[in-house]
Amino acid sequence: MLEAARQSFEGVLGVIAGDLAAVRTGRARPELIEKVAVEAYEGQPRMSLVELAAISAPDPQQLVVRPWDQGVLSKIEKALAAADLGLNPVVDGDIIRIAIPALTEERRKDLVMLVHKKLEAGRNLLRGERQQIKEKIEAQKGQPNVSKDDIFRQLEELQKLTEEFMGKIEAMGKAKEAELLSI
Repeated sequence: MLEAARQSFEGVLGVIAGDLAAVRTGRARPELIEKVAVEAYEGQPRMSLVELAAISAPDPQQLVVRPWDQGVLSKIEKALAAADLGLNPVVDGDIIRIAIPALTEERRKDLVMLVHKKLEAGRNLLRGERQQIKEKIEAQKGQPNVSKDDIFRQLEELQKLTEEFMGKIEAMGKAKEAELLSI
């Protein structure tokens, strides 16, 4: 049961990491735009940008998007402009260049607040997972071959596991905050 809890908690960390990666830090990182949805082909579902192009960061202030199919270049540009990321894509021949503007001090503080909100949402998600597992452990009461001591021990181990993962969430938050506040 605790191994299932660990896997579930790892999944929560993955969700939080994905959320934090999408927060712009003033440095060019492909993760900023990888998930932008592009309606590339008529009658087809929207595709993420990472499925349509190679994304690179040749320097800390610029992203370069190189579509594999040049026919979708303008559609990618429109999707990036409409993505509400505060970025201005510019077509340069067969690639799209995106300059990442430096963040103002006020914007950095706003982004730190956003990071804190995302971390709290992640903590709540972790607590929800812990509650579900706790209920499963407590549901074992009265079953043959399961003593009160076994249940108590499992609950203690679940609490230790929860504290471990809460610490990992805190570490992720501190790292992202340091990244945002560094110039």
